[in-house]
Amino acid sequence: MQADFLIDNADLVATCAGPGPRRGAAQRDISAIPNASVAGFEGRIVFVGPAADAAQTIALTADAEVVDGAGCTVVPGFVDPHTHLVFAGDRRDELRRRLAGASYAEIAASGGGIVKTVAATRAASDHELVDLARARLAEMLACGTTTAEAKSGYGLELAAEQRILRAIQTVAAGQPIDVTTTFMGAHEVPVEYRGRRRDYVRVVTEEMIPAIAGQRLAEWCDVFCEDGVFTPEDSRDILEAGLRHGLKPRIHADELALSGGSRVAAEVGARSADHLIFVDDQHARLLAERHVVATLLPAAAFFLKLGRYAPARMLIERGVAVALATDLNPGGGFTTSMPFVMTLACFGMNMTLEEALIGATLNAAASLDRADTIGSLETGKQLDAVVVNGMLTDLIRVGGPVIKNVIKHGRVVH
Repeated sequence: MQADFLIDNADLVATCAGPGPRRGAAQRDISAIPNASVAGFEGRIVFVGPAADAAQTIALTADAEVVDGAGCTVVPGFVDPHTHLVFAGDRRDELRRRLAGASYAEIAASGGGIVKTVAATRAASDHELVDLARARLAEMLACGTTTAEAKSGYGLELAAEQRILRAIQTVAAGQPIDVTTTFMGAHEVPVEYRGRRRDYVRVVTEEMIPAIAGQRLAEWCDVFCEDGVFTPEDSRDILEAGLRHGLKPRIHADELALSGGSRVAAEVGARSADHLIFVDDQHARLLAERHVVATLLPAAAFFLKLGRYAPARMLIERGVAVALATDLNPGGGFTTSMPFVMTLACFGMNMTLEEALIGATLNAAASLDRADTIGSLETGKQLDAVVVNGMLTDLIRVGGPVIKNVIKHGRVVH
């Protein structure tokens, strides 16, 4: 077979092959092949298997690119299914306040939190928003991310939300990471609607969603279902309005309390319920029954100093497919690194390394409805991969220069 790209003779290829998402004990199966090669042609995988077989069956084109995999482990390109990529302003002062003991609620009550970023983002130019997002995507690529989701939500008015979504589309077009967009006008109740939350819900459902969907600015619709933000009723109304206009639902659920978000996710058929720090056994079973992916964000719990992580072990044992994401954002998502998230998943949420890898690849792809094209190294899928210097365990070395190559569409892009 013909190939124009080859990762040759890797010590191990963790293919993560098989239908996604993976649930229960199957989430530990990374379908690893020792002493293996991966070949591609025109961006698609044409061969994954023993290196000895590759040498016999692959005919390289004259301009083929070859990566030496000796001493390396190859994994699928990471998929980051929850980011707040586009924002302006700086909230690192809040990090210092948290380190001194202030809580999330105290910071928000004093004018910090999301509304502070909203003011800065509304004031920023389109050029500034794109440049800032481009730098963040470059960091993500260096950490092995090859596909990502990006939300609006720091505009909280139609024109500002449209600007953010257009900025996402602009920056996505000029770099290697595939980016899908999520409308999240219901990220917070804006200052001008405080005390009139239901009026703002009507603005989101009757004005914003029809306009955003009509202009094809987003694939998904998200809402922050939490005490003091949007109620389960609000969230259901918003996500059902999104569905009526062709925007698929996902939801910020049960992050700061058992607030009803996981139940809403099950009721509306959300592809993903995210955070879930306070989800209980009953709601985990409901998520499993409705095939909702649990996208867990341990870096958010870590940087917000919440004192607990999402119950990953319980979710996996109840048959919920668990995905991982960075929650890149200006207030509590101070990382662009999926390997760091995997580390926290292992040591903070008691996931195995194999479960964390599936969570960062195949299950993350499933949470974005893309498991048929990305998330694993299988014939016919996009050749998106990460070459790791050393063994699989080296991925969870914090700060180590372990990523040798990042491959997107069958070309080295980092």
